[in-house]
Amino acid sequence: MQNSVHRASRVLLNCGDPCISYFTKRDLTNENVGPIERLWELKGAKQILRKQSTGGLWRYPNPHAKEVSPLQDYDQLETYRRLGQLVEKYGMNGAHPAIERCAEFLFGKQTGEGDFRGIYGRQYTPNYSAGIMELLIKAGYEGDARIERAFRWLLAIRQEDGGWAIPLRTAKKNFLREANNSALKLTVAVPPDLSRPSSHLVTGVVLRAFAAHNRYRSSDEAQVAAELVTARFFKRDAYVDRGAPEYWGRVAFPFWFTDIVSAMDSISLLGRTPLRNQETEVALTWLLKRQMRSGLFDLKLLKTGDPLLGYWVALAICRVLRRYHYS
Repeated sequence: MQNSVHRASRVLLNCGDPCISYFTKRDLTNENVGPIERLWELKGAKQILRKQSTGGLWRYPNPHAKEVSPLQDYDQLETYRRLGQLVEKYGMNGAHPAIERCAEFLFGKQTGEGDFRGIYGRQYTPNYSAGIMELLIKAGYEGDARIERAFRWLLAIRQEDGGWAIPLRTAKKNFLREANNSALKLTVAVPPDLSRPSSHLVTGVVLRAFAAHNRYRSSDEAQVAAELVTARFFKRDAYVDRGAPEYWGRVAFPFWFTDIVSAMDSISLLGRTPLRNQETEVALTWLLKRQMRSGLFDLKLLKTGDPLLGYWVALAICRVLRRYHYS
């Protein structure tokens, strides 16, 4: 098992994709790769950038979605998705004017409380708020006062057990009905019941924002949440949204929901050294056993429109393994 990263590196370097090759050399084989900006000129990045609208956003491709759920900000959701592709696959940051415009569009969705609102209509979205924060931090906005305000909001709505949950769920309200039905005229966000258990689905996404931030990744709050998530590996969530245990093994890249790869990626970045406990050892063994002879990993892949998704997931897993000193 100790040559897992080495085996994967060979197939990643030979897959023919310049972005995967760049990050493999940078993160796995410690080679000098030159400036990241050369990836910004690739055809794939330019294709995404061409679809950016005035104002920095990307339009949601299905115009009928707004008719079904008129309160949900689908353009914000699509912009978040596109930013993830540009940041995670092409290493783009706020030095590019398109990313700067995108960041200002997203910050324009931030409320006075500090959260990013709209994807769940008028309701709180700790998961999407943190997901947006993660990408903005990686794009160079770590020191922005608006990011600091968002962290203060996240800490203010933390469940008493140290994790996070969708407030609508903690209030025992029907998510789709409350978030999507404009006839209810629900003009204020439903506050969370902090005494209710947290959701590992939501907590795992929130940890991604903490892991991306140089100061917050070492916070006591992040450590507590990481231990909570590891204790729930391969178990059912406290809530129904993607609650079945099998969702731990359904993975995507860029990361979207919480799965075993995204969770271990965040947890391996927290603190000065990666968290090691019985649960993380189980997760590492589980991943290693799924490495195929090709060097890639036999996992259930989501969002399979990208033919290179299996390579990106393998790269993400190998980053985790390197942090845990596998070679």
